[in-house]
Amino acid sequence: MDTNKIKKGLGRGLSSLIGETKAEININKVSISDLVSNKFQPRKIFDEESLQDLTNSIKQRGIIQPIIVRKSSNDSSKYEIIAGERRLLAAQKAGLHDVPVVITDVDDLKSLEFAIVENVQRNDLNAIEEARGYQRLIEEFSYDQEKVAEFIGKSRSHIANFLRLLSLPDTVLKLIETKKLTPGHAKILVGLNNVEFVANKIVEKNLSVRQAENFVKIFKVKKKSFDSSKDSNIQSLELSIKQKIGLNVLIKNKKNNSGSIIFEYKEIDQLNKIIEIIKSNY
Repeated sequence: MDTNKIKKGLGRGLSSLIGETKAEININKVSISDLVSNKFQPRKIFDEESLQDLTNSIKQRGIIQPIIVRKSSNDSSKYEIIAGERRLLAAQKAGLHDVPVVITDVDDLKSLEFAIVENVQRNDLNAIEEARGYQRLIEEFSYDQEKVAEFIGKSRSHIANFLRLLSLPDTVLKLIETKKLTPGHAKILVGLNNVEFVANKIVEKNLSVRQAENFVKIFKVKKKSFDSSKDSNIQSLELSIKQKIGLNVLIKNKKNNSGSIIFEYKEIDQLNKIIEIIKSNY
């Protein structure tokens, strides 16, 4: 079979990678039991509805695009999947016993590159899976952000923004992975002190990205207003009230234990919220 036909079906990024490797000319048939998962596979979550659609398609037309594999380093009788894990899962659900493959001779770096390129081109990765793929290129293979951007075909700011998402707490990362929060929401949350509270409120209230931007403004306290000499108990109390009512609170306590409490609001609805809280409790 003409290798150019293989290249055309795989997309520009994958075909250029195959062009740099030693691929057998013919497409082979391999038993599903002889295939093992790619240890560099960035994708961890597979949408069940989409997977079922692919399963139905395979039942009707078979696997049109072959799975890219290499010899397993752990077992010479097995092949490790480089690109096409979703196709394999669908083939198993469709009841197939063997699948078409293209066997390549690639190292670990190329294996990771294959997996990332295929998934990014198909928009199959959620934002966190994509970010972790970029992180592996940087940490394990000494890429910098510029090189990742050039290789993937994205802007450097795109790579940087996705990598910043990994600084979020695990509970928030899970909300992004399960698509309860979009990458747009996630970018807003980076750097917030009370990020878990805000993230849960965005999900609870089903806020759009624009609405979420307005919501988080009340939590961004300017550094110049931060009083490092303030008693830690007062700071803890301010944070506790802020988390309960969703508004910035400033407590000024004098030496004689007199003082004031300031609630910061940005719009009339927030003012009404403060008034309702006071009326309902006093």
